[in-house]
Amino acid sequence: MARGNLGDVDFNDLGRFAELLGSNSALPIPAFKSPDDVRKEARERSQTIHETYNALHAIVTRHEETIQKRWIKKSGQQRRKVLLECWPGMSAVHRPDIEAFRKETKKQRDQETKYRESFLWPYINQEDLTTPKSLPLLLNARARHHPALFSAADITAIRFGVVTTAIVPVFLNEYVMILNGAMDADKYGELIAWDDHPDAFEWMHTEKQFLPGDGLIVLEIQERILRFLLDCSKTILHDIPADKLTCGTYPVQPEPHLTTEAEANGFESLAVMAAEAPYRLPARLDFKRMELLLEAKVSAAKDLIWALREDPGYFADRIVDIREHRQEMLKDIMGNVHPALRPGAGAIVGARVIGNLVIEAYSELEIFTELHRQAMELRLLHDNYAARLSPIEDLPEDFLDRLLTFRHYLRQAAKGPLAALRHNVVASPPMRRFFVREPPPDATTSRIAVMSRPGNTLTKVEGHLHWLLSTLWEDGHTLFLADMPLVLDELERLLQAEPRAADLISSRVAEIISNASIISQCLGQINQYQPWARGFESAEVDKLEDIQQGFAVWAKPLSYMLKGIRDQDFVRIADLGDPSHRRFFYPAEKRRTKENVEALRRAEQNLGDFWRAVDEIVDFNCEHLQGTVVRALLSEKRMFQSTPEWVDSGSVTEKKEQQRNAAGGGVESLFKPLSTLYFSEETAAQSKVPRTTKTKTKGESKETYLPPISHEPVDTGAEPTPVRVDSRALKVFRTLFFNPGVTSSPGEVAWQDFIYAMTSTGLFSAEKLYGSAWQFQRLDTESQTRIQFHQPHPRGKIPFTMARSMGRRLTRAFGWIGEMFVLREKEDASQA
Repeated sequence: MARGNLGDVDFNDLGRFAELLGSNSALPIPAFKSPDDVRKEARERSQTIHETYNALHAIVTRHEETIQKRWIKKSGQQRRKVLLECWPGMSAVHRPDIEAFRKETKKQRDQETKYRESFLWPYINQEDLTTPKSLPLLLNARARHHPALFSAADITAIRFGVVTTAIVPVFLNEYVMILNGAMDADKYGELIAWDDHPDAFEWMHTEKQFLPGDGLIVLEIQERILRFLLDCSKTILHDIPADKLTCGTYPVQPEPHLTTEAEANGFESLAVMAAEAPYRLPARLDFKRMELLLEAKVSAAKDLIWALREDPGYFADRIVDIREHRQEMLKDIMGNVHPALRPGAGAIVGARVIGNLVIEAYSELEIFTELHRQAMELRLLHDNYAARLSPIEDLPEDFLDRLLTFRHYLRQAAKGPLAALRHNVVASPPMRRFFVREPPPDATTSRIAVMSRPGNTLTKVEGHLHWLLSTLWEDGHTLFLADMPLVLDELERLLQAEPRAADLISSRVAEIISNASIISQCLGQINQYQPWARGFESAEVDKLEDIQQGFAVWAKPLSYMLKGIRDQDFVRIADLGDPSHRRFFYPAEKRRTKENVEALRRAEQNLGDFWRAVDEIVDFNCEHLQGTVVRALLSEKRMFQSTPEWVDSGSVTEKKEQQRNAAGGGVESLFKPLSTLYFSEETAAQSKVPRTTKTKTKGESKETYLPPISHEPVDTGAEPTPVRVDSRALKVFRTLFFNPGVTSSPGEVAWQDFIYAMTSTGLFSAEKLYGSAWQFQRLDTESQTRIQFHQPHPRGKIPFTMARSMGRRLTRAFGWIGEMFVLREKEDASQA
């Protein structure tokens, strides 16, 4: 039947509604329940929920420590036996809803999925609950906190099942069900008609309360979970008669402490936090955490730009890495190399690599700086309103506007790393064997069509990894259904659990995943802002046009910059950035000899020539990058101390003095600007000396040097505050702040040794983010300053080039220098 006019349809008549939609409707038609039926079911489930909750609460407040200890002592097989006894047929694998989605077609799900339980309780599965902590966490959360506190989280947890139509709530129009904030058993699950309460329609429209069908699903979820936990408690406490569990023999006990990840391993893990989140009390949006996470990323983006300009070795490594991930490196379906790589093709690929390098570094700074600015404003606004916010009231209009704007910018920002995955994963050395490309018409075309290599058979792990990555980079319907935070959570979990999957991820791809995860973490935080987050989609409808217009205004300078940085403009300077022929050979780790010093100076000169050429092109094409954060950064008169000329004769003291006065310019001639993009000739001449600041002490003016970024120690005249460390940590810091006069052969640094060194100072805590990113939070300051580093992959060893760059970042961020770190035993002896 053809679709009819819906204007006069009675939406309570589902039969007529289904007839008008027709048999080819993309959505399944929900079942209808009368108000009396819904009210009856809700009342019965609510009563059971509260009876079970009260019984469970009474047991857990008396026996939780015993339950925890017994559960931890059980073997995996013993835990599984308890789980299956209390929940027969429990799903076997983690996130059974995703596995079910991949098994069934949409038609099968619409007709009636065979895996309803998997979609309805995705976190109730043997794989997760047989771990030592998940069940104790779930028991603690659900037994000690009223079910109303979980209602928004429980409906959010089954979003994947709802949007994939595996779960179809029953339909009842013109009613709303009360769950949020209803702490009384008689009110929890109460059904109210729109006409019976002035706010009922608004509660439903803004999703502060529930559609009747959604409410029934929440009650079903909670009823089953609480019954399961009560049965588990009784089974674990099998030696105590059930009727004696809450008698006077067992008084209420203080809530026991469950070991945290930081206590167990010495650092927090975002992956562990994500894995444990479904079993804990729903978290509230942490505005400060978002702000600090983005602040650390902005700092890392700035450091990347400076590192590319000051460190020839780091620059060369980055260029090689980008080139190795270009899709031109793929063979075509006939096994031929790309025409742009053949002799005589010119510098096409080299120009594209330079374009990648500049665009990535500059756009990353622009985007994360804006996200950080918005997060900071949101935090301040939230602090202003915090005392007045109520879960049954609307958010203040200006606060809601800022939240929706931030959410939109996050989604737009996510497109960058997702596109980067599409271009980099298939060409990355570990994944290259799975893909081929179509032959291009000529060497100059930048369009490359990539496909899976015919005849490839993927293992289960490889197939799952490919599905997760392609879901992200295709940024299509499947990602919309699953949502980016969920897919990234699953990707990180797979990489942590399966070494074979981790081996297929290159360091560059891991870095891209890290960037995506920072955005995803912020989106996940916004999604946790319940109960209001459930209404963000509908609230955005009326505001989207204004938000999009604001985004277009902000993005205009960035778009001009991206259009101005064109690959073809870099063809003529591609040779300047080519690391072949040892143009950027930089033996900073080797003992100073005439040959090594000349190599250092030559690499520094070559790098300076390259960036001067890039700056000229960008300056000409991008109208001085007007209005961008990049312009402000590159306008800073940041100095780099170049390597002094080699002097053959004389004592060490004389040699240092001669080096300082080499080249006829004194020490000033060794300090050069890292960017000349916005310097006039007069400004550039004035910028050849290190910046100084004047501070007054007791009426006297004292001039001190701001430490330049250098591989050589610089005497600032100030005595650094010593940091006492053991020999293991000292070895790490001597490599990070390498001085060839102290350490003859720095070598590599094990990543675990770096974490140990940072945390053993007592100044930092460590947190594992997603991909390759780690975050270190300063503990000795109120500002909670954070800095992010990327774990090398796949070897877990920090090459000296990277270690030197990390040391420079620590110098910039905290003023650290190598002389600060003192062997604990030596300092203790000197003080004695």
